Amino acid sequence: MNNVSNYIQSRYSFFYGWIIVFLGGLGLFFSGPGQTYVNAVFIDSYIEEFGWSRSLVSGIYSGATLLSGALLFLMGRAVDRFGQRRMSLIIGIMLAIACFWNSFVFLPSMLFIGFFMLRFFGQGSMTLVPNTLVPQWFIEKRGRALSFMAIGGFLSSALFPPLTAWLIGAFSWEVAFRILGATVLFIFVPLVFIFMKNRPEEIGLKPDNTVRQVREDGTEIEAENPNDISWTLKEAMRTRQFWMILFCVSIPALVNTGITFHLVSIFTEGGLGRGTAAFILSLMAIIGFPITMVSGFILERVKVNVVLSVSFLGQLAFVIILLFTESYWMAILFGVIWGMVNGLERITLSIIWPDYFGRKHLGSIKGLAMTTMVIGSAFGPLPYGFAYDLFGGYKEILLLTMIFPILGFIFALISPKPEKA
Repeated sequence: MNNVSNYIQSRYSFFYGWIIVFLGGLGLFFSGPGQTYVNAVFIDSYIEEFGWSRSLVSGIYSGATLLSGALLFLMGRAVDRFGQRRMSLIIGIMLAIACFWNSFVFLPSMLFIGFFMLRFFGQGSMTLVPNTLVPQWFIEKRGRALSFMAIGGFLSSALFPPLTAWLIGAFSWEVAFRILGATVLFIFVPLVFIFMKNRPEEIGLKPDNTVRQVREDGTEIEAENPNDISWTLKEAMRTRQFWMILFCVSIPALVNTGITFHLVSIFTEGGLGRGTAAFILSLMAIIGFPITMVSGFILERVKVNVVLSVSFLGQLAFVIILLFTESYWMAILFGVIWGMVNGLERITLSIIWPDYFGRKHLGSIKGLAMTTMVIGSAFGPLPYGFAYDLFGGYKEILLLTMIFPILGFIFALISPKPEKA
């Protein structure tokens, strides 16, 4: 029997996976032109330039978002087939083209195409790829890696809206779109081309920079990490956990989008103003950032379905608080708990798919999950609008909303990581 010895794969203490985390964060950052927080800055420009109604522009945006979400599963399959590097290059180039296209629109049909490309390649694909790339490089330290990657998303939401507003004011909305497209094309795309690798195995490494085992004759011992068992999409769909978690991940998209979209109106009904709503949205982001950083480390030690179930208890709590918010301090309490829950959800919903179903077919699985999430976010505001028109307020719809976190808590708690036969 041959003796077994160990050696470190890399000659350097620094693991290349952290470069991948930076690139993943960069992808989230440059998803900005496709996100609502950037597109919202352009809405008034379309209305003033072409005389279109706000409802027309909003309807086009919602339709394009819905179509984008419905097709995201195709991008997931493409990522599995062609790899994150190749698809990131294509997505980056297409997002830049989408920005350039939107700088020339003058018809509603052109705006629909432009919004669709921005949402599909920006909000959808530029978010999907990093969330399938980083889990390829980390298993045991996946939580902290995703937490660090999330910094790119926070910076994007903080920097892009004021930058876009300044560009529109200093130049024009057309030039602003062209500059955004140029930054994606000449910063993100070259960095992806030079530095991105799909998997650590491509450059002779293993996830987490773990020690590789070799026999005395120099041949490697192939040892599968028990935490990295891969499932195909069809295999995953045969499990009870897949469908329950799929339902769970759609709940935050539905609830958060609905509340965010109507927050000003909800606060106004409670005797609070637009300024308070804007402050609470900022407070939520400020609170959410450190919670996101901490939650990655928590998820390396606590079962992900347990953390997910706790987040639904928090979601139930902030919906109840919102229902009774009629003072400034109640609004602050709502914003703090909302921010904590959102920070916890951000990493939990990213880590649960690779943790449950492995790395190999993550694109297809995550693509289907993101399709569900985007569709949920597209429909989120509608029930609140209908309820307001029907009942003249939001009490009834907030009471109905409580059903979702209760179901999410139950489904998450009874959905531990599946075992593959």
